[in-house]
Amino acid sequence: MQKRRLGNSGLEVSALGLGCMGLSHGYGPATDRQQAIALIRAAFERGVTLFDTAEAYGPYRNEELLGEALAPIRDEVVIATKFGFTFDADGGQSGMDSRPEHIRAVADAALKRLRTDVIDLFYQHRVDPAVPIEDVAGTVKDLIREGKVRHFGLSEAGVATIRRAHAVQPVTALQSEYSLWWREPEREILPLLEELGIGFVPFSPLGRGFLTGAIDASTQFDRTDFRNLVPRFAPEARKANQALVEVLATLAARHQATRAQLALAWLLAQKPWIVPIPGTTKLPRLDENLGATRIELGADDLRAIDAALATVAVQGARYPEHLLRRVDR
Repeated sequence: MQKRRLGNSGLEVSALGLGCMGLSHGYGPATDRQQAIALIRAAFERGVTLFDTAEAYGPYRNEELLGEALAPIRDEVVIATKFGFTFDADGGQSGMDSRPEHIRAVADAALKRLRTDVIDLFYQHRVDPAVPIEDVAGTVKDLIREGKVRHFGLSEAGVATIRRAHAVQPVTALQSEYSLWWREPEREILPLLEELGIGFVPFSPLGRGFLTGAIDASTQFDRTDFRNLVPRFAPEARKANQALVEVLATLAARHQATRAQLALAWLLAQKPWIVPIPGTTKLPRLDENLGATRIELGADDLRAIDAALATVAVQGARYPEHLLRRVDR
């Protein structure tokens, strides 16, 4: 497995990480615990060293799962988790909370669930408009001084927020959505990250599964699957967006790759400090995804991909409206 550094931080991780959310949250029923542990350990055996979780995934169950799975190899991996939400009695998100005292409480609880004495990368899950980002960055800076956290990250943060946070405590990584069907970060975010020396960790690099070609207009999601709420996954949008998948299949065939592999290889080719975190619950999909690291795309390849996909207009918003309001502009 190739290694990459997240910006100027010196934090070295595998070129592809593993997004663990789907093992217990968001995409239907949770994976059997022992199967999930086996998958996480199989990822490590194949060279994956970056594992991404959050207190919100479950909530709490995903951190506990990761803590158990990674305990025997804790010193050989990088664990990223997140703070910033509150939860109701049923486990649903009830609001945002990035007050310093709440960040500290989340850190202490996460350390116990993850069975570790330090969080390698601690992200603010979403920017909290009620709390100055300087207070957030300052609190994480204190946690780093105390040895409870190693690196500070932001998720779905805008340009101004990133600059202000970075001035207080250097930001190691930004985690935001980026893929062949969501390229908004190219406008302002990627240039800023390059300027400041911040790494980029794209989540949903396979378009929540759509770019794999396994989903079409007739696909029925489990009633608990988050995609039921996403406009981009409405049946009519899925039907329209098949055009993107068909173009991707043609491009992938030229490289003797699958759609998923080409989509991940494309991300890896954008910048040397980009580390996508595709998630999966299945070992064959894990192996398929990791195969993307063996595909090298040159400048001509990237131009050809851009030209081919420019003919396709993706339909549907990437989040329902109430969640779009949580994305920092």
